Amino acid sequence: MSNKPSTFLPSAAQPCWLGVMGGGQLGRMFAHAAQMMGYKVAVLEPARDCPAGHAADHLLCAAYTDAAALDQLAAQCVAVTTEFENVPAQSLATLAERIVVAPAAECVSIAQDRIAEKRFFTQCAAQSGVLPAPYREILSAADVDGIPDELFPGILKTVRMGYDGKGQVRVRTRAQVRDAFANLQGVPCVLEQMLPLAYEISVLAARGADGQAVVYPIAENVHRDGILFTTTVPGPNVTPACAARAQEAALSIIGQMGYVGVLCIEFFVLQDGSLVVNEMAPRPHNSGHYTIDACVTSQFAQQVRAMAGLPLGDTRQHSPAVMLNILGDIWFDGDGEEPVEPCWDKVLALPGANLHLYGKDDPRRGRKMGHVTFVAPTLEEAQQRFRDACVLLGMAAERFRPA
Repeated sequence: MSNKPSTFLPSAAQPCWLGVMGGGQLGRMFAHAAQMMGYKVAVLEPARDCPAGHAADHLLCAAYTDAAALDQLAAQCVAVTTEFENVPAQSLATLAERIVVAPAAECVSIAQDRIAEKRFFTQCAAQSGVLPAPYREILSAADVDGIPDELFPGILKTVRMGYDGKGQVRVRTRAQVRDAFANLQGVPCVLEQMLPLAYEISVLAARGADGQAVVYPIAENVHRDGILFTTTVPGPNVTPACAARAQEAALSIIGQMGYVGVLCIEFFVLQDGSLVVNEMAPRPHNSGHYTIDACVTSQFAQQVRAMAGLPLGDTRQHSPAVMLNILGDIWFDGDGEEPVEPCWDKVLALPGANLHLYGKDDPRRGRKMGHVTFVAPTLEEAQQRFRDACVLLGMAAERFRPA
């Protein structure tokens, strides 16, 4: 295909179709944003009952590698994106032979592999000024013997398919690495040095095929059990200097990759104020959901603009915001086995509360079911509404203070 940027305008007379690989909640929210802007959306997903499929104008129920389904998607759509990073990169490359694919397969493949990702971040550091944590590649049991002592204590992470804390084991000794590596079935891993973390931030950036790039305000995140619990913007601990460094680093990384679309990059801020790049997600991100209710252009509308070749949207935040992730746990009272619907009416009675449920009818512990974003004239008010919601939903508020 030509490298010249293409522009695909919505049309009432002749529907313009955009495609999504993946049927999760990110695809659902992308579909809502695209439809609001006048596009029709096709989703390719193996599971027929999926959040994005409920919202899409057309669901192609097939494997991501299904040649006939990929051919149909390419015939129907002018551009395709992905809503999660583990879609086979080869499928994206196949689609790119015929239509616009954003982000490109090469960019997604970097984010699918922790080793490739860390090597890329290291390569970018000459311009971005930010390195990943010290690490060692563990590809075989023999590699354990060569681990430098200074990498302990550390976190052993699988190279592929790790997310929401999965495929990660904290280790303090070489013997623990051997045991953990064996328990992970000997798949390729990386051992990262544990650093004195003060807090974690994420930077949402977007880039068009014409090279235009924008960045959103810095989001400060709190995780519980490896899953994002809450995102606060502006981050209460983020200094202007830290925000500027992180935004500049993100714009450098997205530019060096030649990326098109929305990209989320997670950084660690250490206790001495220094910045370490952790990982990236080649798509809209859980920590960017606040943009739906608190920014001029949501991350999903931004993804539509980037893949359709439209000018990127205004990233200004008009209201302080706190986003609360909703997991299936809150449907269960204590050890109860039968789910009970939470008191959404009481949550929605809180000023500035915006409820987003993902259309999943099977609540399970640890499963992302939705989120609530609280917007207010001041950050203090938004934080208070968040704490009020924790009480209403049966969450012990003291559990959720940043570590």
